[in-house]
This record gives sequence, structure tokens and C-alpha cells, in this order.
Amino acid sequence: MVSNFIIINKQVCHAFKAPEVLAKGVAYDSSADWFSFGCMLYKLLKGHSPFRQHNKGKKHSQDKNEIDKITLTQDIELPDQGFSPECRNLLEGLLKRDVHERLGCKGKGAEEIKTHPFFRGVDWQVVYLRRMAPPLIPPRGEVNAADAFDIGNFDDDEVKGVKLADADSELYKNFNIIISERWQNEIAETVFDVVNQDADKSEQKKRAKLKTRIAVDEKGETDLYIHGYIKKLGGPFTSAWQIKYGKLYPSRLELYPESLSGKPELLFMDQIDEVTSELQQIKGESAIVVKLKEGLKENRVILTNQDEISLKEWHTSLRTAHRVSQELLQRMGRKAIKIYGVNHDPMLQESERPGSVTRAILNRASSTDSGI
Repeated sequence: MVSNFIIINKQVCHAFKAPEVLAKGVAYDSSADWFSFGCMLYKLLKGHSPFRQHNKGKKHSQDKNEIDKITLTQDIELPDQGFSPECRNLLEGLLKRDVHERLGCKGKGAEEIKTHPFFRGVDWQVVYLRRMAPPLIPPRGEVNAADAFDIGNFDDDEVKGVKLADADSELYKNFNIIISERWQNEIAETVFDVVNQDADKSEQKKRAKLKTRIAVDEKGETDLYIHGYIKKLGGPFTSAWQIKYGKLYPSRLELYPESLSGKPELLFMDQIDEVTSELQQIKGESAIVVKLKEGLKENRVILTNQDEISLKEWHTSLRTAHRVSQELLQRMGRKAIKIYGVNHDPMLQESERPGSVTRAILNRASSTDSGI
């Protein structure tokens, strides 16, 4: 019965929501249900909501903002064709943006709809008793959708032997309503879009930020050997694989958290004693074992990658960076000895150096000044 017609707005289809429901910070009551009722009648008559008539061909997920804008700012203009004068007047009355002008909201509630000329000749008592013969009875099996005959006619290989038992029927015996499959699909689509919209935006921003940061690194850091995601054995008692974003430079290895936020772990090449020549099996994974020099907090760092090619590339790059670093340090050491002598320590102040070294430097300076 119309007097008992109530729609829960939180469950109503997105395109059926009244302007006061969509507006932020605006209180509303059951008056919004009459607007939704008008949307539902329109869809039953035309096959789409009144706010999608100007958006034909667009995907549902693309026109939500436009639907909201039309709902909040425009009165519905019904086409001249396809509606009787009574039907047109009923829909225009239900779809008023101004609540006080909306049919059903002028003080008499459902009586305003029941007495409308569109429902002239309807015996509401017969409707209440559910004795009114429907004007159209669709053929059996064609109630939900055009492909309804396919329901229950699956091939055995498609259902994989699944059959409904008495226990399954028991779950549905107390259901007092049957909802069109098309209707359910539209509502499900709307709900999923609303729920996932914010999450999708957040994920897109995160990916764009990560992509930009990586692009800047690749462009600006010309001494970068290799970079990418890699797993490090860590955690309590070094027992769990942790995902890191690694950057290998000639002098150091930087291991960032997976999110690329926060400070990286730093491992300098002069702290490394050896990068083993062969990959080793660690906790079921082929891994790179980096042995560290004595005196450090850890005695080794273990790295792996699920991609075999990437793992070998990291292994080769680490060994190369360590070897080049060692050769550079050795050359610098030999050059320092050649210039300053074996006992020279560049970190000592002039007054702290051994007398013999100080005298040698002074003698060298005197010889230079005299032109020798």
C-alpha cells in the first residue's frame, strides 16, 4: 500500500536519491522517499532514471557527478512524447527539488498520491488486499531479464556438479520479497562504486607519487648502479623476509621501506668484507650473502628476489660495486703513502705528528721555496 511505502535512502540506488540526501549537511526525513518513488516510477516507464536521459552511451561510473549536479540544480523536464498528461503531472510533482512543493509533502502524505488523477479508478482497498489483477503477466521464466531462461539451464560442466539441496531452500523460505536480478545488479554496481571510489583515488595518488619519485631518481642520479624492490632477511632474530626498495651506488647500498617513506638503511662498501661468489639457499630462497667486517651490529646481510634474473643482476652489481670500491681504496692508500710516507696520518693536527714527519714536510717546503 502507498501509505506504507518507505525507501531506506542509504540502500536506494544512487540515481534515485533526493537533492536533500545528496546535499552535505542538510537534514532530511521521509519526504525524500517520495522523490525516490518518482524516480522509480520513471524508470519503470522509461527504462532508465530521469537523470540519465541526457547521458546515454556513458558508463555508469563516469556520470555520477553529472547526475548529482542535475539532481541538485535542475528540475526535471519530461519529454512531450511517451507520457500522458496525468502521468507527466504525477512525475513532475514527485520530482520537485523543493520539498514543500513536492507531491506527498504538502501535509496529507500518501493521500496526495492516492487521489492523483493518474490513479483514478484504482480501488486502494483491493490493492491493500492484493486482489487486483495485474495488467500484464509476463510469460513464465521471463520475469527477471531477457536471459532468465538460462537460469537453471546450465550445462553440467559449467556448474561443476553443484546442486541445491533442501538445506539451501531452508535459507530462503522466510523471504517475503523477490527483487529483479537487473535491479540487484544495478544496486550492487552502485554500492561497489561508492565503496571503492575513495580507495581507488588514494591508490592512484600513491602509485603516481611512487612513479614520479622513481622517475626523478632515474633521471637525476647518474651514478646509480641498480634499483628496485628486493627482500631482506630481518625482523626479530632475523627470521622474516622484509620487502625493501634498494638503491645501489658505487659507495653504498640504500634500503628503503616498501612505501619509500622514511630514512633508508645504509650499508657502505668499506663495511663489507665479502659478497659471496655463489648464491646460497637461505630459508628456502636463493639468496645473496653479504659478509660484514667485525665490529658491526650485524655480521651479514641476506638479500633475495623472486625474479631469478633480477636476483642475478643484483648479485653481479653488488660484487662489482664492492670490488671497484676496494680497488679505489687501495689506490688511494698507495697514493697517500707515496706522497706523505708510511707514518703519515692526515687526521692528526700538525703539532701531533711525529717529529721526523714534520721535519720532512718542512724540509720539502724549504726546498720548494729556494727553487731546488
